[in-house]
Amino acid sequence: MRAVGGEQEPAAFERTVLRNASPYHYLKVYLQLESATTRLCAVELKQLIVSGLSSLFGEVGAALPFDLLKYDEEALTGILRVHSRGLVKLWSSLTLLGSYQNEACAFRVLQVSPFLLALSGNSRDLQLD
Repeated sequence: MRAVGGEQEPAAFERTVLRNASPYHYLKVYLQLESATTRLCAVELKQLIVSGLSSLFGEVGAALPFDLLKYDEEALTGILRVHSRGLVKLWSSLTLLGSYQNEACAFRVLQVSPFLLALSGNSRDLQLD
């Protein structure tokens, strides 16, 4: 580009990096319990996760907004939605949660994605005809 006086302006270079354009992350989790007969409803599962956040991060952690989008009571699997900035807190509290009503338990994070559609299928379970 040439300026009015005939001098050349230096080229402007601007680098824009988007680390994560998605506002949410989705986690597919499985709750492994010591006793196979124990069943939790969706409300109890959410309360268990909130208590894990509270024990690790206090009241600030317990106030972390997350949603239980889907829960299968028989398979003990669920899909959680959390703001991207709270993903590490939620994941670490799930990892360190070790008991439910004096019974050993463990959360297994099966899949994590910033896109909900990515959790709908698993290429490892794909059956071709």
